[in-house]
Amino acid sequence: MSDVVGLTARIGGPEGIVIRVAGRFAWTLSALVAAGDGGITPLERPAPRWSHYVHRLRRAGVPIETIVERHQGAFAGRHGRYRLACAVEILSEVRT
Repeated sequence: MSDVVGLTARIGGPEGIVIRVAGRFAWTLSALVAAGDGGITPLERPAPRWSHYVHRLRRAGVPIETIVERHQGAFAGRHGRYRLACAVEILSEVRT
């Protein structure tokens, strides 16, 4: 499976803003769109610096919610589930 390395998307429906992102930011936005309403965690889709990618996408105008969840096990604690808070339409993408 190829990775998304560039992406153009419309945020917020037909009258929304159009953004272009590249690299891990494109990969992250693509993963969020694919995850749908259930959202995604770094545990499900490992990558370094998820919080940084989400922060930069938010600064670009993408509304992303963080839902804090608890997890059990030897290293019990909390993790964040990221979820898009509005409609995002992928207009074009570049894959490797």
